[in-house]
Amino acid sequence: MAKIETNHLLYRGVSKPFRIGARNLLFGVLLGFVLLVVAYPVFLLVLSSFQTAQPWETPKYGIEVWQRAFDAPGLASSINNTLWLVLTYQLISLFIATVLAWLIARTDIPLRNTFETAFWVSFFLPTLSVTLSWILLLDPQFGLLNQWLTALPFIESPPFNIYSFWGIVAAHLLGHSISIKVMFLTPIFRNMDASLEEVARVTGSNTFSSLRRIFIPLMQPAIGSVLVLGTIHSLEAFEIELVLGVPFKYYVYSTQIYTMLQWEPPDYGAATALSVAILLMILPLILLQRWCARGRQFTTVTGRFKQGFIRLGRWRYVGFAFVALAVLLLTVVPTALLVAGTFMRRFGMFEIANPWTLENWQRVLTDSLFLRSVGNTLMISFGGGIVAAVLLPVLAYVIVRSNFIGRGVLDLVSWMPYAIPGILLGLSFVWLLLWTPVLRWIYGTIFALILISVVKSMPSGVQILKSNLVQIGKDLEEASRIVGGSWWYTCRRIIVPLSIRAIIIIGMWNFISGARDIGAMILLVTSQTRPLSVLMLDYVMDGSFEAATVIALLVTVLSTGVALFARGFGFRLGISERR
Repeated sequence: MAKIETNHLLYRGVSKPFRIGARNLLFGVLLGFVLLVVAYPVFLLVLSSFQTAQPWETPKYGIEVWQRAFDAPGLASSINNTLWLVLTYQLISLFIATVLAWLIARTDIPLRNTFETAFWVSFFLPTLSVTLSWILLLDPQFGLLNQWLTALPFIESPPFNIYSFWGIVAAHLLGHSISIKVMFLTPIFRNMDASLEEVARVTGSNTFSSLRRIFIPLMQPAIGSVLVLGTIHSLEAFEIELVLGVPFKYYVYSTQIYTMLQWEPPDYGAATALSVAILLMILPLILLQRWCARGRQFTTVTGRFKQGFIRLGRWRYVGFAFVALAVLLLTVVPTALLVAGTFMRRFGMFEIANPWTLENWQRVLTDSLFLRSVGNTLMISFGGGIVAAVLLPVLAYVIVRSNFIGRGVLDLVSWMPYAIPGILLGLSFVWLLLWTPVLRWIYGTIFALILISVVKSMPSGVQILKSNLVQIGKDLEEASRIVGGSWWYTCRRIIVPLSIRAIIIIGMWNFISGARDIGAMILLVTSQTRPLSVLMLDYVMDGSFEAATVIALLVTVLSTGVALFARGFGFRLGISERR
């Protein structure tokens, strides 16, 4: 017996350096890849922000581009508008989403799983389509709700105007701002140890006191990450602001950049300079979030982990009604309006004779480009989802759990894609693929679109996986190592099962990004690689909003079907729940 023990120790002593070396080699390759596809394009953007000549001219550099960018008319007001808009709907959505996620994950309200799935569906609805749906309802001239209300004898003028500051705020809240936070916070709330609630009850704390004194402090890393993530996303979002803000001359930072790209000729230098300025504004947010999380212990899943649900008593159906109302506004209403839009003869014209038709479906389904776009979309979405589900968890693990010397660089670089507007990220990838011989062969192929979709979703994916890993106690890994488990074995049998729901969310995030993203892909798309999202844009540019809603509905159905399958898969592999 002693001989066997000695041989085992000798075996471990010989193999351990090899395992550590192989692991560090893997981490080094990962660092090099991330630097190539993220940092290098950012470097190209920074370099081009000092480019005073047009792209087709001999390169010349100077600070004139920055001066021209910040002297642009309306820039100061657009910055002020951006700050007020982001602050308003991010704080409102964070409060609402935190309450919704807690009700779904930690209480005994009915239909918890159904509600969680409904928020996934809400996130899968394309932004432009959701905005068009609410225009059908809240437009001051032909909006259905305004027409119904003005028909009442005591209401003289339309009470709602979606083309306003609060209209833009409402569009964000009723779009993805709440649903994405619920998606991210619900799995983390679910991983909270029920023994913490038992201790709170023993000490005399009620449900709401436990939420305020225990859950919220423990959730600070996740809540802070979601808030920072939402703020960064708000700085680059422009579809809602473009559609609803420009008609009443309300410009934000992103639409200012978009306007510069629409000039004749486009001012790529000034637009890039403003994009680099966004990156500089985001860096303090990243450092602030990391400082808040440093030195605090937020582990909630340990070897003594136990799940449970809070009984709300008489408040149970109040919580149920609140979540049901949110699902109705975020999912049912826009989906119903989206479906109605696909059958409308003239978009928004309900009062015309015979307003319904099947011609929109016939036009789309008989288009020779449709089947090719469907195939391209499936390859981009599934390819990007699989790559993200494999690559991003490793990246998050290196940042949170390893002692790899480059983990700080990885953490910083993984945030960069969210600081760059999609159209300029696509432009930087054009330069990357054309100027890098080893990558030149993928220019104009599906692989280029898969790659940029993974890079685009990297900040959100890494951040939510980091928050998930922080909650998993290191004692589980230490126990695995004590019994002789390798790093790969520990990840496969412990880390992955405990993180499977977050990993599935990341895969689905990338799937949806590949299915609906336009800005980041538009400069890389060819006639042979056009996805459904770009085909939808073609219809919109032609003024065919009815056909565009058909494409949007098809993308929604495709995404929802895959999401339901992935969600069921996650329930089978995740931690079993006691109902």
